[in-house]
Amino acid sequence: MTIRQFGRAEPGREYRDRPAAFGVVDRDSRVALVRIERPGQEPAFDLPGGALQEGETHEQAMVREVGEEAGLLVEVGDKFAEANQYFIRDDGEAVNNCCVFFEAHFNAEDPKLKLDPDHTLVWMPPEPALAALRHEAHAWALHTLLRRLYQRP
Repeated sequence: MTIRQFGRAEPGREYRDRPAAFGVVDRDSRVALVRIERPGQEPAFDLPGGALQEGETHEQAMVREVGEEAGLLVEVGDKFAEANQYFIRDDGEAVNNCCVFFEAHFNAEDPKLKLDPDHTLVWMPPEPALAALRHEAHAWALHTLLRRLYQRP
């Protein structure tokens, strides 16, 4: 299977591969996004998820990150896509997010799980979510899942 590469590497810059996992959480025909607000930057929207910690599986990372960023308790569903995304982190580090995307089944909102104060949960209909997502890999993954879901018999 060929993994799609999104973003553009700046010439002469080293990009560290960063394994990451993201969840697409659907509730009442809306998708969970996190709105990220940092001083001096425009707000951005991402799918909830992030980097794996040492010894963690993609599935474990997705559940933990969705909780920390969005305050949602979820169960892992199907892995439906993989893609890489070049980007520059806020600290200036160049990374290539090696993303694994999962369906994430909503169980409950749990504010005790939320640890990232600059992330806010936003439920958005799929079409505006596609337009709002800052990373091409996230928009591609959401589009891929939507096509898969709507093409089922």
